[in-house]
This record gives sequence, C-alpha cells and structure tokens, in this order.
Amino acid sequence: MGFPLSGVRILDLSTIIAGPFSTLPLGDLGAEVIKIEKPGTGDGARGMPPHYYEGESVYFIAFNRNKKSLILDLSSERGKQAFHDLVKKSDVVVDNYRPGVIQKLGIDYESLCRVNPRIICCSITGYGQTGPFKDRPAFDIAVQARGGILSFTGEPGRRPVRMGVPMGDLAGGMFATQGILAALYQREKTGRGQKIDISMLDCQIALSSYRGQYYLTAGEIAQPLGTGHASVHPSRGFQTKTFDIVIDCNLQRIFDEFCRTAGIPEMAEDPKFSSRENRFANREELYDRLEKLFLTKTGEEWLTLLENRIPIAPINTIDKALADPQILERHMVPEIDCGHGKTLKVIGNPIKMSEMAEERFAPAPRLGEDAEQILSELLNYSPEEIAALNPSTPRQKQKRRPAP
Repeated sequence: MGFPLSGVRILDLSTIIAGPFSTLPLGDLGAEVIKIEKPGTGDGARGMPPHYYEGESVYFIAFNRNKKSLILDLSSERGKQAFHDLVKKSDVVVDNYRPGVIQKLGIDYESLCRVNPRIICCSITGYGQTGPFKDRPAFDIAVQARGGILSFTGEPGRRPVRMGVPMGDLAGGMFATQGILAALYQREKTGRGQKIDISMLDCQIALSSYRGQYYLTAGEIAQPLGTGHASVHPSRGFQTKTFDIVIDCNLQRIFDEFCRTAGIPEMAEDPKFSSRENRFANREELYDRLEKLFLTKTGEEWLTLLENRIPIAPINTIDKALADPQILERHMVPEIDCGHGKTLKVIGNPIKMSEMAEERFAPAPRLGEDAEQILSELLNYSPEEIAALNPSTPRQKQKRRPAP
C-alpha cells in the first residue's frame, strides 16, 4: 500500500491560511508540496504571534507539515526561470495572490501552460478572478460578513459574531482541494491541465446551503439561533447541573427513545410533540420543558443515561476535545518527530483510507531549508547556481527535520 497522491508534485505559492490549508491534506495524502517563499520573511504566517515552537510560529506549523521550503525571488529573471524549470516537472501550482499579481510576475496559467501543458493552476482569492470586486483585498472576516453567514452566527437578539474558526479562509482551502483533485482526475482522461478559480466569497455562499435556499424559495432571512436549528426540534444546547450538553432528537424514533429514557414518556404521546411539524409549531413550550428537565441532573448523569441511545455530547472546551478518547483512537492528535529528540503534537489528518500506507507527519519546514535538495536533485543545478539563486540564511542552516 502507498499514498494515493504519491508522485504528484505541487508548487505552493500561497501564504497564511486559505492556500496552505488547501495543500495540507494533499501533502498528508502523499503529494510532494514545495512551498515557494519570498526572500526575507517567507510565508507571512511564520511571524504570527503569540505561540512559538523552536522559534517557529505555531500558527504556521498548523498549516504546513509534510511540506518543503524553497526561497525564490519571482520578480527576478533568475528566480522566474527556476520556477519555470520546476513547473516543467510539477503537476499543480497553488497561489492566493490578488488578481493581476501572477500576470505581472509571468506565472499565470496562460504563461505556465506554455511551459507545461499538463500543469494545473489553482488561484484562491477573496472575490475571484471576475466581477466588480475582483481587485479588492479581502481577508476571512470580510468574506464571512459579505457572504451573509456572519449575520446569523451567534445568540438570538445579540450582535453577530465571527465563526469560531476562520471559515472564510478554511472553506476556500477545502473547495480548492476538491478542485485540484477533480482537475488531476480529469487530466488522466484528457492529458491537459487547467485553471481553477476559487473565490472565498463564492465558498461562503455555497456554505449557506439550506439557509440560503430557504430565502430563495420562501423569502426567509436567516437569523441567529445560538446552538439551535432552523428546522429540527429538539436540537440545541442545554444547561445541566455541571456543564452544558447538546442533543439532537429530530427523528421521531429518536425523540420517542429520548422521552422514554429520560423518564418523560408522556411527551412522546402528547399531540403537540408527536411529529416534526408539531414540535416545530410548539418549539417554545418544548424547550421550556426540556430546559427544566436537564437542570435536574448533572452532565455526567445525562451522558451516562443517554449516550448509547440518542445523539448527545458535552460542549467540550478545546482541551477536552483534543483529549477525547474517540479523537485519540482516530489518531487525530499525532506526535511528530522533530529530530534531536524533540517531538510535537499536531492536529491529524481526518482522511482515513484503506489503501493508504501508515500516516506520515513531517514537521513544517524552516524557511528555505530544502533549497539544496530541490535544486540539485530535481533540477540538477550546480552548487554555484544554487548559491547564486538561493543564498543560505541562518535559519536554513538549522536543519532539523527528519525525512518524511
């Protein structure tokens, strides 16, 4: 068994989150991901506070395992030529520059496909390559806001809140990954590469899913619901004597099972709660009764009573989530060997495949640390060419990463 993307080479020009998050699972699945970083600071995430490990930002580490780093000045003819040489031997180029930048640098799809007709280029931007806003800058919170989801995130009657993780960036990365995999599959049939245009705003609209469809069909403008749901009941968070929990008893058989196990069988028989439609119509009374019910026991007692019968869970803080036995059993908190006897726990790969070899996790690269290996072994550059193109820096000399 091998890695499903073994043999695929990706040149990753992206920075911060959206682009690096798109190439993260591709590297986990066996692709060779080479980060092309600018001289000096490299990926802007490298300096992100407040936490650091061995001098490297933990923010950067979160998105860049299983990757290599090469410094290239793409504004110079020498750097651009080296990049084109790499494109000849690569499958995918990923960037998250603002529209127009890659054209100015001469590394846009139209230029690169002349170098390699099989190349796949994926650009992730705030608003896409077309439309009246295409030249505007945009970060995560801006697309969350313009895409509408921020307006209905939070508690009823309160000001909107940002989603707990940067879903503007993360959704852009996830959809980019899907596009890249689809393009690789199509290339197997056509032999041709193509251009992928990912708008983070488009991705937010896609994520609006049924809440957006409710407006298009019925004119319903989504409002904040806290932990609740727009359609199914009971599905929400509740206070107990010790900690908060959530339940979802949308299906009738599950609601009936909940009522019997919780000691309130009469609710299942009450016509006001005997169907989805009736529970929706009488949801205020339903929740008023359940709020009182859940306060009669501890969270531990409710979990013991209901966990094997209905969908129920504690509202974990992040420390508890990362120590959950289910999470640990699924290898979602692996430990990376960083060399020199040092290890680091990281967030794991959620894609489990029966035909994939044992998971691999190599540390995020130091800035430019793979220059010699990439330029000499892949491009057959001489030591003099390497020195002229990619002069070593103190950080490059701190080689500390085991081979993946």
